[in-house]
Amino acid sequence: MANSWNGKPYYSFDAMLKERFSTKVYKVALNGGMSCPNRDGTLGNGGCIFCSAGGSGDFAGNSCDSITTQIKIQADRLREKRGAKKFIAYFQAYTNTYAPVDYLEKIFTEALSYPDVVAISIGTRPDCLGDDVIALLKRLNQIKPVWVELGLQTMHEETARYIRRGYSLSCFETAVKNLKDAGLEVIVHTILGLPGESKEDILETIDYLNHKDIQGIKLQLLHVLKGTDLASDYLDGKFKVYSMEEYIDLVISCLERLSPDIVVHRVTGDGPKALLIAPLWSSAKKTVLNTLHHECKIRNTWQGRLFHET
Repeated sequence: MANSWNGKPYYSFDAMLKERFSTKVYKVALNGGMSCPNRDGTLGNGGCIFCSAGGSGDFAGNSCDSITTQIKIQADRLREKRGAKKFIAYFQAYTNTYAPVDYLEKIFTEALSYPDVVAISIGTRPDCLGDDVIALLKRLNQIKPVWVELGLQTMHEETARYIRRGYSLSCFETAVKNLKDAGLEVIVHTILGLPGESKEDILETIDYLNHKDIQGIKLQLLHVLKGTDLASDYLDGKFKVYSMEEYIDLVISCLERLSPDIVVHRVTGDGPKALLIAPLWSSAKKTVLNTLHHECKIRNTWQGRLFHET
């Protein structure tokens, strides 16, 4: 294998964290008590077609607790279970810049002030990043690293309409440019297996992102969760989900095309078991990862093997 990052065939999130912080760092998932323009009637009421009632924050803390309390509860658990010492405060649930800037300053500063937090990561939408919000994030980035996670999911506008994403590709491009001009790191979420998308469509999204100024990517397996409109389409037989073998093959193709400079924050995903309808194999996360690493070794392949600069 030509490249290996901390023993993996891709530039893993863990490898990047060890480079930067010289120790293993754990994420604590937070709920800032916000909503989403796709839920409160601004753009729509049902959210994206795949999104559960928890707004992709099913593993996040309780919004009734303060940010400090949410961090402490999870950090104490991770210290006891895994000997964790350093943490990333991950604002995960719903759209985490969809609030007045003075409120955002309060909760983000509270997270950054927690002694063992080394960075914050903020999940949001490109259409919820006004100049005042970006100015705030730029200022906070001088205290500790601030990363912004954008839910693109796909570059294809037809799929974006189906999943009710609610913003155009040009909106995403503007947000990335504005964030980078402010010196902020950008992580992009993609979903592999969206209905109607072929392998070639998905690889086009990877190629597109290779030429954007992003620092990280999440390759998220499509999950069908109870209570979502996606679940209705699935149960009506309108699309099929990947087998584990199909998904592993697809992820390897994505990694081979992906720039080796982009950090891979995720290669699968673990939906909440109480809500997961399909694919059920995805709940065995260790098996999926071990199979991926083994298959890369057998194929003698790695992230960026087929990447071209132009």
